Amino acid sequence: MTPRERAIAALTMKIPDQVPHFELEFQLGMEMFGKVLAPHDLRPANIGKLSAADRDKKLNQLAEDLVYVYESLDYCSMPAPYLGYVRSDGIAPELEFMIKKMLELTGGRRMIHSHADGTFALPDGNQMYEFSYRLADDPKGVHAEAKRKMEDAILRNKRLLDAGVEVGVMCDDYCYNTGPFISPDMFGEFIQPYLAKIIDEGKKMGMYMIKHTDGNIMPILGQLAACEPHALHSIDPMAGVDIKVVKELIGDKICLVGNVNCALMQTGTDEEVIASAKYCMTHGKPGGGYIFSTSNVPFQGMPHKRYEMILDIWKEMRDY
Repeated sequence: MTPRERAIAALTMKIPDQVPHFELEFQLGMEMFGKVLAPHDLRPANIGKLSAADRDKKLNQLAEDLVYVYESLDYCSMPAPYLGYVRSDGIAPELEFMIKKMLELTGGRRMIHSHADGTFALPDGNQMYEFSYRLADDPKGVHAEAKRKMEDAILRNKRLLDAGVEVGVMCDDYCYNTGPFISPDMFGEFIQPYLAKIIDEGKKMGMYMIKHTDGNIMPILGQLAACEPHALHSIDPMAGVDIKVVKELIGDKICLVGNVNCALMQTGTDEEVIASAKYCMTHGKPGGGYIFSTSNVPFQGMPHKRYEMILDIWKEMRDY
C-alpha cells in the first residue's frame, strides 16, 4: 500500500498493511535535514519584495524541500506550508501553487493537510473574562459569531479541497490539562453544533476531517465523538488522557492519532520516551483505525534524536 492508501484505510476504520504516520506540523527541518521549511522571505508580508523570477524559484525550491523532508520521514499526509497563506476568504495563489507542486512531486502517494477549524477556541488570558461575560450577557451574539466562523471555515475548506488539500485538521484547542475551558453543557451549546456542521460539510465534500485538541478531553469526549470526525488527535498524555482508555471507548468508530508524550521527548529519559512510543503502538494499533504521531508536534528545540528514536519504534512495530 502507498502511504496515502494506508492513511485512508486508517481514517475509514480499516486495517492497512502498516500503521501510517504523520505530524500536524514539523519544526525540525534545520536540525534533521538542514532545510528551512518556513522561510521568512516567502511569508505574505515579504514575498512582494521578491522579483517574479526569484519568487517562483524560491516557491519551487520550498516545495521540493518539503517533499524531500516528508518523504524521508514517510509521512502519509504532508502539512501544507505554514506561511500565513490560508485566510478567512480563501487561500493565496502562492499556497495553491505549492500544494499542486508537492502533489506532483509525490505522484499522488501522499496527501496534504491544512487547518480547517472555525469554532471558538480556548481564549488567551486577556480575553477569558470578556468571553465569559459574553456567554452570560449576549448568548445570541455569541451564536451569531459562531455561525459566521463556521460558514467561513466551510467556504475556506472548499477552496482548500479544490487546491488539493484532502485532509482538514481542526486545530482549535478546547481544553486545559484539567478539562475544557467552558463547562460541558456550554460546550454543547456554543461549540459542538458548529463543530459538527463543519465536519459534516467537509465529509460531504470529500475531505477527511481530523479534530485536534490538546488537554483533558475526557469530559467532552462523547460530544467530540458525536461530531463524527474521521479521527481525533492528540489524546494528550500530558493531561492524563490514556490512549488505551480512549481506544476502548470510541476506537471502534473513530480513528485515533497520537500520542507519544512530547514532554517526555523534551525532558524525560530515553527509556521513558521509548516506553511512551511502545505504549501508543501497543494500544492504538489493534484493529486498525490508528495513525502514529506525537501528542502535539515535533517542535523546535526538541532534541531531534528523540524524534528519530520514536520513529525507530514505529518502524519496528508498524506491520499488521
